[in-house]
Amino acid sequence: MSTFSITSEDFKEGEEIPKKFGYKFENKQPHIEIHNVPENTMTIALIMDDPDAMAAVGKIWVHWLQFFDFPSKNLIIEGKTDFDEIGYGGPAPPNGRHTYIFKGYCLDIKLDLQQGYSKQELEDAMKGHILVETKLTGTFTP
Repeated sequence: MSTFSITSEDFKEGEEIPKKFGYKFENKQPHIEIHNVPENTMTIALIMDDPDAMAAVGKIWVHWLQFFDFPSKNLIIEGKTDFDEIGYGGPAPPNGRHTYIFKGYCLDIKLDLQQGYSKQELEDAMKGHILVETKLTGTFTP
């Protein structure tokens, strides 16, 4: 079986994320495609964050949190970003080029989190239930 992965038609692995996806630009949400999901997956979760922010603001900045039941995909529940908003918050590096990591997780349970949950709450709920994980990385320069 092929390996679980996530890709985007908007940028390739390791490439620059187009400006329209930037928080201070159009803040458009990139299209993320999911490939080769294991059979016993009940939920797929996505975390997008900026580890380079640690040097600038002292923490890994959270840009996007979401999960949905699989295979139905009928309801996407989103968490709160470090912009204090629910939903996607695009790249917004305070200093030069930053790397953004989109992490995908296949889980063997359904999650019971309400919209507006935190990254910590999502990670706690996923603990011990991750079947496979993958990542897609892009960079952004303001």
